[in-house]
Amino acid sequence: MTVFPHSDRSPAPGGTPGPVLVVGGTGFIGGAVLRALARPHGPRGGGAPALRALCRRPPQTGGLPGVRYLAGDLTDPATLRDVCSGVTTVVHAASYVGRDPRQCQDVNHTGTLALLDEAHRQGVRRFLYLSTASVYGTGPHRGVREGQLDPSPASAASASRLLAEEEVRAAGGTVLRPPLVYGVGDRWFVPAVAHLLRRVPFWPDGRSARTSVIAVEDLARITAALVRQPRAADGTYHVADPRPLPWEDLLARLRTLLHLPQAPPVPLAEHRSLVRRSLPALSDHQYALLTEDHWYDTDRIWRSTGLHPGPGFGERFAACLAWYARQLQPSAT
Repeated sequence: MTVFPHSDRSPAPGGTPGPVLVVGGTGFIGGAVLRALARPHGPRGGGAPALRALCRRPPQTGGLPGVRYLAGDLTDPATLRDVCSGVTTVVHAASYVGRDPRQCQDVNHTGTLALLDEAHRQGVRRFLYLSTASVYGTGPHRGVREGQLDPSPASAASASRLLAEEEVRAAGGTVLRPPLVYGVGDRWFVPAVAHLLRRVPFWPDGRSARTSVIAVEDLARITAALVRQPRAADGTYHVADPRPLPWEDLLARLRTLLHLPQAPPVPLAEHRSLVRRSLPALSDHQYALLTEDHWYDTDRIWRSTGLHPGPGFGERFAACLAWYARQLQPSAT
């Protein structure tokens, strides 16, 4: 049964949306979405909406000025009571990406259901869910559009997020599927590749795979644009830079950043064996993400928002190079 959008609430005059709740507002992606929504918008610098951030532990200091931080836990529905009161839009950017199946279910699926119930109870007009392209599972995937490929998640985290997607769509909400996300605050994608390169500096011979990536600020400005649209977007969107990134480009930058010499390529089977011995926790699916094509058609989201994709990976990565340099020091990893 469709729950969103409700017809009894409309955006505020002048293009400024009503109050917005960002769930996971102190996280890597949620924090970026809050910052994007707080910026003046449009040629006349229109006002930002009233912003709330839901997080398990609200910051005592250093929060974004003007944001009302609320304490709440997706695994405890009682703590979600009234967090959506007066809210027009919910942006759900909280997730558990670890390997504990129970936590995946409790946070990603059951927690999203509890949040949807509270949003519906309070008459929320639109609901956006930040999911992941990992719900597609292992590739290769080349230029796939939305609806062309059946999801086949290869981890408990992705499987539970796919279940959450289904609940959101059934309620009339919008699902965003970003792939690998990088930028200031990234503690998984680029750090994981850097750790791998340090342990196994070689790369498989003849593997020139490409992958979809997006800078966190681009993901945030797309999300903010959807919040500001007069009508709620529907369905599921791939959200990435439209230009697939050759892994060679990222590896070259990381070798320079980490002061690693260029290593000769090795056969794929030998490389996989080296990685298994050095990093036994790296799953076959995660390894495939590094060595096979995983890129997606993103034309629909860019057309829907009317945004320009921006300068691309080279310039975006350069802007956060100093942050990564600090994070990737051996003592920090």
